Amino acid sequence: MSFFKKIFSKEKKETLDKGLEKTKTTFFDKLGKAVAGKSKVDADVLDDLEDVLISSDVGVATTIKVIDRIEDRVAKDKYLGTTELNGILRDEIAGLLSEVNNGDATDFTIPKQEGPYVVMVVGVNGVGKTTTIGKLAHQFKQKGLKVVLGAGDTFRAAAVDQLQIWADRVGVEIVKQDMGSDPASVAFDTLQSAVAQNADVVLLDTAGRLHNKVNLMNELTKVKRVMQKIIPDAPHDVMLVLDGSTGQNAFEQAKQFTAATEVSSLAVTKLDGTAKGGVVIGISDQFQIPVRYIGVGEGMDDLQVFNKTEFVDSFFN
Repeated sequence: MSFFKKIFSKEKKETLDKGLEKTKTTFFDKLGKAVAGKSKVDADVLDDLEDVLISSDVGVATTIKVIDRIEDRVAKDKYLGTTELNGILRDEIAGLLSEVNNGDATDFTIPKQEGPYVVMVVGVNGVGKTTTIGKLAHQFKQKGLKVVLGAGDTFRAAAVDQLQIWADRVGVEIVKQDMGSDPASVAFDTLQSAVAQNADVVLLDTAGRLHNKVNLMNELTKVKRVMQKIIPDAPHDVMLVLDGSTGQNAFEQAKQFTAATEVSSLAVTKLDGTAKGGVVIGISDQFQIPVRYIGVGEGMDDLQVFNKTEFVDSFFN
């Protein structure tokens, strides 16, 4: 039995392997063609590798960083073979992820503290934001934590309804108001209710419209300011949800939201349905924000804690 399977459940590892299958197959098909008939890592191979990484949605900035690191290794060992390229890539990508995602979480946990741990969830409509909140609520409840959801996306009736469905399905409390209500008012009520119930975790949904930066900043700042009237250091985590299947659009969304608020973690969804899983590597590196969760399937348990060791193992095995 491998080292990884001793640490991670067999089911979880198999789900991750399957979820990354499209990305991995596409990436290594391209890499195989790039090095076909070549035995030595030279400038031409590195140029081709650069194209492979960029076309796999790793992102230009991160690709250049990876290529520079490999060039340094080639300079030290002028006879580096293409058969070693897989291992070298694995090392460098693991190194990049280690710089941002410190530690290797294996389970759904929250920091121990007095009062509720507040997560404000942001992201555009359609990325899987509400579904991610529902699946997180399920995981936290499974751990015996008391969870309260806040329906802060008051601009779409469907958003509130969808969150209510998840609350009912998981069996957790939800705080909501009428459509069109002030999102900050919902946030205030949610935290007030959470404190009164001695809850462990608050998951607050927010509007999924991608406004211009000024309006987005003003709205999210107001929500945070109102929450701090109840819990002075809230939110403890501002989690940006991104759809991995959108590739470069995910980079643009990350740019918009990090400019508007202090994003402290990422959740990357829908990796199972795409060959664009390289965005996990690129966005984490480019924005220096740790990836906390990844979505690798439709099931209730298919939202996984991101573990860089496990991710790299599944990608390169």
